[in-house]
Amino acid sequence: MTILLTGAAGFIGSHLTEYLLSAGHTIIGLDNFDNQYDPGRKQVNVRLFKQHTNFTLIEGDIRDQTLLAGILKRYACDTVVHLAARTGVRDSVHEPAVCIDVNVNGTLSLLEAMKKVGLKRLVMASSSSVYGNSSVVPFQENDDANRPLSPYAMSKRSAELLAHTYHHLYGFNVACLRFFTVYGPRQRPEMAISRFTAKLYGDQPITLYGDGTTSRNYTYIYDTVLGITRAIEHLNGFELLNIGGSAPISLRELVVLLEKAVGRKAVIDWQPNQPGDVYLTSADLTYAKTKIGYFPSVQIEEGINRFVRWYYQSVVCL
Repeated sequence: MTILLTGAAGFIGSHLTEYLLSAGHTIIGLDNFDNQYDPGRKQVNVRLFKQHTNFTLIEGDIRDQTLLAGILKRYACDTVVHLAARTGVRDSVHEPAVCIDVNVNGTLSLLEAMKKVGLKRLVMASSSSVYGNSSVVPFQENDDANRPLSPYAMSKRSAELLAHTYHHLYGFNVACLRFFTVYGPRQRPEMAISRFTAKLYGDQPITLYGDGTTSRNYTYIYDTVLGITRAIEHLNGFELLNIGGSAPISLRELVVLLEKAVGRKAVIDWQPNQPGDVYLTSADLTYAKTKIGYFPSVQIEEGINRFVRWYYQSVVCL
């Protein structure tokens, strides 16, 4: 299988690239190496597989429809995995125009390029943020997802709706994967687990917003990659699928796990709740298990230990 993978140099994209290459697939990786966070981190990610004979790296932007169509045609891609995005709830509150341009117009550009070359297989990243502060717990794929609390959430829901339109009009086979707070080695530096770990090793206060009771369903990167590959294998029709961990934990419980793994006590800097943040994310995985055989295998305690070991070896010891 020849796969165009957008966002190939990022956190999830680099892990997925490694896995798909090991499974014998050909990967055409597209990334714009933007400066939302240090692009040098992405360059380090890419070094892991840049010389692989079945990997081609192209630096470019998903909003460039001509570029996308040219890539799809030149390399005879048969599937697209779309992970490229402007990430982050809080960043989107401060820069909504950039978020919406990349996530909505970029997805539209990709869909149009696919239509132009007659390619109809797409697996794309969505987000648990589309559920907002849902009153139904755990979140199910058929719940109302039309009350976003941030531009980021709105952009991801809009991308889902665009994809459904192309399924309806042109027969695209699409799986929209609603990721629930992915973590693990190479996680983006602004995300909570990375940020808290850095603060612990640096003997600096950890900033917590609210009262520490907000909860997230954290998903280890191995399980996320498994969900993506299962979606590729079972791609048919239009699907919304939760790809999450086994159970949510509170922010305060997360800090306790990190304290144990790092071996240091945190100093907490308490701050008010941030605009755009949801109180809880909780994935109902029943449908994903039925449709694609997805279920997470890495519990949060083990995942945190794995992440901290990687962080110590790759960051602290350098």
